[in-house]
Amino acid sequence: MAKKEKIQYPNPEFWKAKDEMNWDKQKENLLEVGGIFWDMLKATDWKAFGQGWVDTLKADGERIKGEYKDFMALDAEGKKDRILNGERSLGRLYAKGAMATVRREWRGIKDTAYDFYEWARMWGMLLMTFSKDLIPALNSALWYRWMISYFCCHGFMDKNIMGLRGSNLRMSHLLIYDVFRYVAENLVLSAKCDTKNGNSGALNQRTVLFDEMTMGQIMAGFPDLYGFPHQLLAVFLVSEIDQLTCVPYIDAVESYGLPADCCPVPSSECGALVTDSLPHMGSCFLSSSMPCDGSTMASSYYSRRFPNVPVFHLCFPVRYMDEETVQMGAEDIKACIKFIEEITGAKWSWDAYFKQIKRFNMETDYELQKWEVNKSAYPQLLGPCYELFRKWNYEMDGGADPRVEKTMKKVNDILMKAYENKEEAWPGKMKYRAIVWSCPAHYYANFSNWLANCWGVNVLVEMESLNFTKHLETEDKEEAMRDLARLYERMVMRRHTNGGYQNVVDELWKQCEDWNAKLIIMYQNVACKNMATVQGVLDDQGRERGYDLIWVEHDLMDPRTVSRRTMRDKVSEYMRTVMRAEPVDPSLVEFDDEVCM
Repeated sequence: MAKKEKIQYPNPEFWKAKDEMNWDKQKENLLEVGGIFWDMLKATDWKAFGQGWVDTLKADGERIKGEYKDFMALDAEGKKDRILNGERSLGRLYAKGAMATVRREWRGIKDTAYDFYEWARMWGMLLMTFSKDLIPALNSALWYRWMISYFCCHGFMDKNIMGLRGSNLRMSHLLIYDVFRYVAENLVLSAKCDTKNGNSGALNQRTVLFDEMTMGQIMAGFPDLYGFPHQLLAVFLVSEIDQLTCVPYIDAVESYGLPADCCPVPSSECGALVTDSLPHMGSCFLSSSMPCDGSTMASSYYSRRFPNVPVFHLCFPVRYMDEETVQMGAEDIKACIKFIEEITGAKWSWDAYFKQIKRFNMETDYELQKWEVNKSAYPQLLGPCYELFRKWNYEMDGGADPRVEKTMKKVNDILMKAYENKEEAWPGKMKYRAIVWSCPAHYYANFSNWLANCWGVNVLVEMESLNFTKHLETEDKEEAMRDLARLYERMVMRRHTNGGYQNVVDELWKQCEDWNAKLIIMYQNVACKNMATVQGVLDDQGRERGYDLIWVEHDLMDPRTVSRRTMRDKVSEYMRTVMRAEPVDPSLVEFDDEVCM
C-alpha cells in the first residue's frame, strides 16, 4: 500500500528560514514599552482599580444568584430542557461596560462538551503554531497594538457561535478553526519577516505582499513563494474581532487631512500606514483598484510609507459583463507574473497553478452544494462563521491550503446528513428567510447571529458570498489567464457594487427568488457613494415586488458613527411596527455592548 502523503502547508522551508534578529533594537523597544507601562502604573488610581474589582465580584455574585433563582423557578420539565438543550436568555451574557461576555454559553450537556473540546483544540493549535518561532511572535505583541486583539480570538469565536446547537455548531467550529489557523500561521511568518523583529532576509525574498482586497490565486503558479495579505491582519480581519481596532487609524489619517466622509476601509489602511502599524517585510507589493477607487488611495499611501518596496498595480476594467474587456485583464495578470519573476527570481509553474486551481474548483463545488441546501426548506449552515469563511476561502486561500478542502468535505458530509434528517439550523428560531445585501459592518461581525437569536431572522446568504462560481480553466493556458481575470473582476464586493445597475438591483430580485427570501437586510454604509445611488430604486422596486427591506445604517469600521445598538434598534423597530412580530429572545432587544469586543 502506498504511503499516504502528509499534508504540509505552508511550505516547511518557510518555517526554517533563519532569523537575523537585531537584539539591540529589541532592547530599545522593550525599554520603550516598559517605560509606557511604568507611566501607566504611576498614573493608575489603584484605589479606584481595587474598588472596580470589588464591584465586579459583587456584580458576578448577584448575577450568579439571579441565574440560580431563575433556574429554580422552572418546573421539572423546564429544568430538564435547560440542562439538555441549553439556555435561552442570551442577553444575560452581556454586562454594561464589559469588554467581553461575562461567561461562556451553556448549550446543553452534549453541545457544551463539544464546544469545550473545540475551545481546547483552538488553544492547542495556537500554542503549537506560535511555538514554531516564539520569540519573534511574542515580540510582535510589543511592536504592534493590534496584536493584542488577537488574544481575544476565543471570545470572537464564542460570540459568532452564540445560540448555535447540533450540526450547525459543529460545522461553524470547523470553519472558524481553519480561518484562525491561517491567521496564526501568518502572524508567525510576518513576525519572522519583519525587519523590526525576526528580520529574516531569506523569507522576505520569498514573500510577495498583497493589498487586502487583492485576491491571492495568482500565487498558485509560484509554489516556492508565499503570498501575504499585508493589511489583512492589522486592519481588515482584526476589526471583526475588536470593534475599536480601527478607531486610532481613522483618527490618525484624518489628522493628516483626509476627509472624514471617506470609506473607513481605505481610511483605516491609510491610518495603519501613518501610524507605522504594518510589519516591514516582503520583496514586493501587489495592489489593485478593487473593489473601488478607495483601494487606489490606500496604495498611494503604501508607496510613500515603503518607498523601497516595488509595487505592481492591478487595474481591471469594471465592464466585466463585456467579454471584450477580458483580454485586457488577462494581459494585466501576465504583466504581474513577469513582475513577480523579475523581483523574486522565481519562475511561474503551470503545473503548480493547475493543481491548486483544480482544488479551488472542487471547493467551489462544495460551496454550491451548501447553497442548494440553504435554498431548500431546510437550510443548514447559517451564521457569521460560515459568512467569514466563505469570503476568506474565496479571496485569500483560493485553494492554496490542501487542509481546507478536507475541512470543506467534512462540513458538507455533516451538512447533507443534517439536511436528510431535516434538522433546524437554529432550533425554534426559524421564522423568517432573509438575504443580506450590500457590505456588512466589520465592527458587528456577528450581526446575523443576533438577528436569528433575537428575532428568528435567518440570513441564508450574504451579497459578499455570491461571487464567481465558474470552474476555472485548468488545461488551456491562454483561457486560464482569461478565467483568472474574470475571477479577479468579480472579487468580494466588486461583483455587485461595480459594473452596472443590473449587478446590484436586478441581481437582488433574482437572488431573492432563488433563495425564497422575502426579508432583505439592506446594509447602508453611510460612507459608500456607490450603493447610495440606488437606495431609492431598491426601495421602490422592493415594495412593488412585495419584499420587506430593513435599512440598517453603519460605518463599516467606525462604530462611533453608528453604534451596534443603533443597528439593532433599526431592526427591532421594523419587526415590531411593520412585521408585528415579538422577539424570540426578549433579553437580546436591549443590552449594552458599546465597548465589548
